Amino acid sequence: MADPSSYRPKPGEIPDSPGVYRFRDEHRRVIYVGKAKSLRQRLANYFQDLAGLHPRTRSMVTTAASVEWTVVSTEVEALQLEYSWIKEYDPRFNVKYRDDKSYPYLAVTMNEEYPRVQVMRGHKKKGVRYFGPYAHAWAIRDTVDLLLRVFPVRTCSAGVFKNAARTGRPCLLGYIGKCSAPCVDRVSAEEHRELAEEFCDFMTGRTNTYIRRLEKQMAEAADDMEYERAARLRDDIGALKKAMEKSAVVLADATDADLIAVAEDELEAAVQIFHVRGGRVRGQRGWVTDKVEEITTGALVEHALQQLYGEETGDAVPKEVLVPALPDPVEPVQEWLAGRRGSGVSLRIPQRGDKKALMETVQRNAQQALVLHKTKRASDLTTRSRALEEIADALDLDSAPLRIECYDISHLQGDDVVASMVVFEDGLARKSEYRRFQIKGFAGQDDVRSMHEVITRRFRRYLAEKEKTGEWTDGESAEALEIDRHGEIVGTGPTEDDGRPKKFAYPPQLVVVDGGAPQVAAARRAMDELGIDDIAVCGLAKRLEEVWLPGDDDPVVLPRTSEGLYLLQRVRDEAHRFAISYQRTKRSKRFRSSPLDDVPGLGDTRKQALLKHFGSLKKLRSATIDQICEVPGIGRKTAETIAVALARSAPAAPAVNTATGEIMEEEQEPGTMGSSGEPVTTGAPDERRGQET
Repeated sequence: MADPSSYRPKPGEIPDSPGVYRFRDEHRRVIYVGKAKSLRQRLANYFQDLAGLHPRTRSMVTTAASVEWTVVSTEVEALQLEYSWIKEYDPRFNVKYRDDKSYPYLAVTMNEEYPRVQVMRGHKKKGVRYFGPYAHAWAIRDTVDLLLRVFPVRTCSAGVFKNAARTGRPCLLGYIGKCSAPCVDRVSAEEHRELAEEFCDFMTGRTNTYIRRLEKQMAEAADDMEYERAARLRDDIGALKKAMEKSAVVLADATDADLIAVAEDELEAAVQIFHVRGGRVRGQRGWVTDKVEEITTGALVEHALQQLYGEETGDAVPKEVLVPALPDPVEPVQEWLAGRRGSGVSLRIPQRGDKKALMETVQRNAQQALVLHKTKRASDLTTRSRALEEIADALDLDSAPLRIECYDISHLQGDDVVASMVVFEDGLARKSEYRRFQIKGFAGQDDVRSMHEVITRRFRRYLAEKEKTGEWTDGESAEALEIDRHGEIVGTGPTEDDGRPKKFAYPPQLVVVDGGAPQVAAARRAMDELGIDDIAVCGLAKRLEEVWLPGDDDPVVLPRTSEGLYLLQRVRDEAHRFAISYQRTKRSKRFRSSPLDDVPGLGDTRKQALLKHFGSLKKLRSATIDQICEVPGIGRKTAETIAVALARSAPAAPAVNTATGEIMEEEQEPGTMGSSGEPVTTGAPDERRGQET
């Protein structure tokens, strides 16, 4: 535990101006980011008597080892910078709402020549119109299925679209009238885009216009005794009304607004958001967060606004945002929202009428979400805590292993030997800390030697980072080595000290290896050679699920119903999955290898151009340098290099059929273009069926 007075800035050092400040721990990891109208006044609050601080604030300042700040011109700039740093550094003491990227949206790809209607998740893309989010993807598909009767917009993938254009036959939706079939030129690109625009208009709430237009057309068709057309229009009107019924009218004045409600207790808070467009609820989402800092309802609302609109611009930010409490001060937040939208935004608390009644509904949803979360998490937290305690007792550890790292080796009959490192913190996977290694210290299959190499490299980097941050106490030293994203040593020199939690700088309390006594002994020996004796090591053998400790002749056998054993199995299986996926990636790259890969400076685009021009490596190999130079982007020097590389890889002699004496044609080589224009890959069947370890 650090003493805040040890890193308290001297009087007069802190400026009396707006800014953003960061607290860092002893590993230089950013643990808290905050903003202030006056940095001097705000930071002074953290360096008072510890007994007068809120328990969460006290925990933060005693965990921190330093504080730094950045001065900005206005409070709006401070708000923007705070949001950016919270996203970049992921500080542990800041309120962070659960990411909402799993929510599905109805998207219309207006950035394509022929816009497509589809379900989309993840980051929003430029030029795509989004509607939602929806609670379930099936709700989007039901809505789209109804609307395609009236707005037959393309919904097929690029591959299906191109295939239909090539064959001249539309897909099933084209035959049944739910697609205008632009792939076979039934409508022009302009007409199809107009359909997509009408679809978007309907989804934004302009519904009555289309229904009135269809009703008028139906009446005209009936007057002209075109009863079949009138019946189709009647069915179209019914489909539109049914789609409208899925989102009930909640505000009669066709308001566009977002309503945010917060339910909270001493430890957690739940946020619910209703997106109202054209007076109808068009989407809903929710988050739950731990209150890891002392925070008011207004500050929770401010964080929710940052999460909602930090990446949004234009109409994605509504004209009106209704909240249960206003941030303090409210003016910078309103100015920031107006800047995101490009026009004024009203941020207020509803006082009466339909909007207040709807806010009460949103509030009830938030309260129910918090109760449901607590019901689920109580069991989850109890189980994880019991699992960690059981592991600590079984392995005779001083405390529960809050950070566990697990390592696994994978290869294919001795080829493409790789290793994985997965990290579990507080019993949960922390995928941002996963790492992959290529085994290059030797060739062949030797799991024990591979494990020794991986553990050595991982903890050599830990020692290098530890030395760089000045944590050495007894004259220890380590070579400051740079390691790439595969864990390979690529050179020496310091790395940027930016506080991001994406390094090997944080030690685990427990190292788990996939294997028995030999692998455990190799891991322990590697750590002993580096002088590390404060990290526990164990192994989990697959055969009987036995836990092996270094130097013990007999394994530790945990009960089959033990939560600790279940957790170790999950950690081991995750390491195995991660190693297998990396090994398969390397193997597929090897099978797709081509002699052109050895040509320096020749990228994928020019490789494809060469293969497309000549049709196969066989024809390319027989081409002259002048002929190779005819390919766009290939100069004479590059052509000469290509010719030399292909000559070196040429087959020594043609294959002969010993039964007939005939010279067999050369098989297609890796990199040959198939009929679809894609490279053909080859590989021995035995290799493809090889056992993965």
